[in-house]
Amino acid sequence: MASFSDPQTDLNSHMGGEGLTWVGSAPFTTEKHVFVNLGDGTYNHSGSLAIRASVAAGSHVTYKLLFNDAVAMTGGQRAESGFTPAQITRQLAAEGVARTVIVAAEPERYDGVTDLAPGVEVYPRSELMAVQRRLREIPGVTVLLYDQICATEKRRRTKRGTLEATTKRVFINPLVCEGCGDCSKTSNCVSIEPLDTEFGRKRQINPSSCNTDYSCLEGFCPSFVTLEGAEKVQDAALPALTADSTPLPIFEPLTDLRNIVFTGIGGTGVTTTASILAMAAHVDGLAASVVDMTGLAQKGGAVFSHVRIGAGPTQVVGGRVPAACAHVLIACDILSAAGPDALALYAKDRTMAVANADFAPTADFVTDRDARFDADNMARRIAAATRRFDQVPAHRLAETHFGDAIYANMIMLGFAWQKGHVPVSSRAVYRAIRLNGVAADQNLQAFELGRRIAHDPDLAQMPPSRDAAPMALDDLIAHRTTDLQAYQNAAYAKDYASRMAKIAGLGSERLTRAAAVNLYKLMAYKDEYEVARLYTDGRYADQRARSFRGGRVKIWLAPPFLGLKDSEGRPRKVAFGGWMLDYALPLLARLRGLRATVLDPFGGTEERRAERRLVRDYQADLDRIQGQWSAVKEALAVQIAELPQDIRGYGHVKAASMVTAAKAREKLWQAWSET
Repeated sequence: MASFSDPQTDLNSHMGGEGLTWVGSAPFTTEKHVFVNLGDGTYNHSGSLAIRASVAAGSHVTYKLLFNDAVAMTGGQRAESGFTPAQITRQLAAEGVARTVIVAAEPERYDGVTDLAPGVEVYPRSELMAVQRRLREIPGVTVLLYDQICATEKRRRTKRGTLEATTKRVFINPLVCEGCGDCSKTSNCVSIEPLDTEFGRKRQINPSSCNTDYSCLEGFCPSFVTLEGAEKVQDAALPALTADSTPLPIFEPLTDLRNIVFTGIGGTGVTTTASILAMAAHVDGLAASVVDMTGLAQKGGAVFSHVRIGAGPTQVVGGRVPAACAHVLIACDILSAAGPDALALYAKDRTMAVANADFAPTADFVTDRDARFDADNMARRIAAATRRFDQVPAHRLAETHFGDAIYANMIMLGFAWQKGHVPVSSRAVYRAIRLNGVAADQNLQAFELGRRIAHDPDLAQMPPSRDAAPMALDDLIAHRTTDLQAYQNAAYAKDYASRMAKIAGLGSERLTRAAAVNLYKLMAYKDEYEVARLYTDGRYADQRARSFRGGRVKIWLAPPFLGLKDSEGRPRKVAFGGWMLDYALPLLARLRGLRATVLDPFGGTEERRAERRLVRDYQADLDRIQGQWSAVKEALAVQIAELPQDIRGYGHVKAASMVTAAKAREKLWQAWSET
């Protein structure tokens, strides 16, 4: 899986052969050392032999042995041997491993542990990179045992009640967020989703899929807030629904097999919903089978569940739905439903499709901060391949009425059932939900809500999206001018407005819009005063209140005067209590008049000097465009004006983006001179 997203990961092997490709290739390469990934399940059944072979061959290699307490890819079962980390360290020592180090998400759990192999040290997760560098220099075979419960399995156990749910929530202040993607890069988490706002694309945490790993907090950004004991806000209370709340549908008669395909994302309950449907068929005395095609779905990838229902208990129903034989598509996720593997299952003359109109970003957004997904085009693709196509905003309905998007799949099942596509009785569905035993009352209500929406689609009309629609150009400039006055003062805002008037006089709306957005972006750089203002002017409080109620607030910051560094030598964030929001930040916001003056305690840092230099350079660029304007150069002018879009983040993240943008700027001006 690492090789899918990391270009520096290669030398794949079969399970149990990890590191042996390096044994064979090491003598013939200038590379001196490699890291090898190995899971605890694989270690227990065969991977320990690979380590033994590497020791025997004298390889210079570090095994990164992940102890995550579950074989997550194949269902979350326990590793067969039941070894503890301490037992593994002693086995590794006996095999001749030169050094073993434990890195743990909760290192305090090793306090009092006395049966580790001699010399084994325990470090917190924040020291991971430093530990890897040290192990790389030790000759022979070394092992980094990384101890952290599988995030997917942790969420599953929490849902089942076998693991106590955490009370800490994470919230991103979108006004402070720069959309740089460092939090996604640091955490590799698909629960960090895009949020399109009037100030551009930002980030938000999906609380329904958040696995409470909290590694996103390590992203170098002051927009992160944690709330201890907060409750998710439900926008609307749902009146109790019963089987009689909605008239019964007219069912298509079941005379042979009914092939039903669910598509979705792993970890969101799609396979559970499919299993409930299959059980409902058994309750009705029908033959049924369910085959889950999960692959990497345990890690948030695409999942397909094939449910086949026969007209009688003795009918042979088989396994997977054959190509072009699906009678019903329940697309809990439209992206996987629009893929080639799914499209091959549909038939234009028979497939009745119902789809979730709410789009969930995939792991592509983790690696590409600007990834875009055309949900409308996907819907058209499915509609063209099926006999009938209906959509329902299942995620928004689930979050609005139940406070958790996990119930979207049951809403989808209820919707499809009410359309007459699912040939089981509501009594059987009720019984199957009760037998499943997890959040039965909520799932029953979700099923009935889906029925109700199918019967009366007008009830699905949701409140307008909070994402702002693009402003008219004049409104955009006026809005940014007003905001810059709040940012600094009237003179600062007037300078912006006058420069925009000159650019607008060139007659290019594309250029004017690009300049309006990006000149504002650079002039309103987020220094300490601005971050304080964006937390205390009331907008943050309103946004947080729409998502969470109550809770003890902590804000994660890296004040330069503390001088704290992580293992990479970069500034380290620490949590500050509610007093920071109540007292320190309001005071700092009122001191914004000191910005860029001799009395500014922050203005002399390299980051602040670079930000002011960016403003001057961009203003000079706009002046040059204005002075050398011609219609044939419009496309280049727009590209130059849009360059600041790639300058994002804080600290070292922003510094790196400045270097990239500077190189692009130089090339564009060279092209300008040659045009």
